[in-house]
Amino acid sequence: MSSAAPIVMPKLGLTMTEGLLASWRVCPGDRVAAGDILFIVETEKIATEIEAQQAGHIGEILIPEGETVPVGAVLATWAGTASAAGAQKAAAPEMTTAKPEPVPVPAPVAGDRVIATPLARRIARRHGLDLSLVAGSGPRGRIKQADVQAALAATIAPTETSVRPTPAARATSDRRRPASTMEKIVARRLTLSKQTIPHFYVHAEADISGLLGLREELNGSSGHTRLSITHFIMAAVGRALVEMPACNLLWAEDEIIELASPDVGLAVDSERGLLVPVLREAGHLSLDAVADGCGDLVARARSGRLASAELEGGAISVSNVGMFGASHLVPIINPGQSAILGVAAQKPVFRPDANGLPCLRREVGLVLSCDHRVLDGVRAARFLDHIVNTLENPLRLLRQRAAERRPA
Repeated sequence: MSSAAPIVMPKLGLTMTEGLLASWRVCPGDRVAAGDILFIVETEKIATEIEAQQAGHIGEILIPEGETVPVGAVLATWAGTASAAGAQKAAAPEMTTAKPEPVPVPAPVAGDRVIATPLARRIARRHGLDLSLVAGSGPRGRIKQADVQAALAATIAPTETSVRPTPAARATSDRRRPASTMEKIVARRLTLSKQTIPHFYVHAEADISGLLGLREELNGSSGHTRLSITHFIMAAVGRALVEMPACNLLWAEDEIIELASPDVGLAVDSERGLLVPVLREAGHLSLDAVADGCGDLVARARSGRLASAELEGGAISVSNVGMFGASHLVPIINPGQSAILGVAAQKPVFRPDANGLPCLRREVGLVLSCDHRVLDGVRAARFLDHIVNTLENPLRLLRQRAAERRPA
């Protein structure tokens, strides 16, 4: 096999140095057509299905599922006459969006052996599960880790609900399950972020009474995307980056990168876990354009249609948990960025008016988490104050900056 063309771990983003081989969709000896899925790669950003760009036969599988390997490492080989150039192309497709999982089919049997991945076999053996009773969702019904976990959940659920456990029995009813690939990625990324990024935090309250009134008035007109508080905040953060470019910075291997574009990430809760797609040029977009862009990113994040490039870049993200009633959120910086703004629920507060009389206002709590390697307390406080002033004077978001207006 020394002369066989390699299938390698592709580089799916500018910052990618390694990837987790989540699952194989082919076996040695399989014939594949152009467009067939060869394997799935999990990076720190997204899961990507790698397609074959040419027809051929799979030779030897060199790296098993579940292994993390560097970019360029040989994962498998082509059999026959596949060219090295073609093999390299097969491992670096232009399409990086995830596709739906196939519908499970009955588990195939080769002689007396059920076809399953090594990881699926280990989990089944550990729990005493008969694989011949499991439906596989892989190629030709191959059983994968997710299939075994689903079967285990189905067999355990009736036992948990049939008898109400006594206090003594409840202590022994705890269950363990392997963390999913995405859960492992999120855990590794956030642990690394707290260990390597020196965080500090700046708190503020923003009076959004006027913003709520403006939003209600704007949403009363038809023909436009409905505006949310998140859209106003994304626009305000983008404008702050334009007005204060000294805060649009990243730390990268003893260098400080000054970003040219006011891009802002948006934390999205999806079935696969937390994703942070980036809204490009957020600081130069109109409020309606911000709303449209955010809506598109959220929809594609939750349907698994984001490209890995859409999860790259930007110095700051916004994480809004206000809809869940939290009074404050102190977030962890998304690795690869230098700040994140935590947004909490709005709350009624009495404040003195111009005559010193109590006036009912609506306020929202903001916490800016910063990387102390590129931002100091003064700059961070000024940056957050700029955001607060914009939210408290939201009509500014409806006007184009003078430097951006075109001459008549």
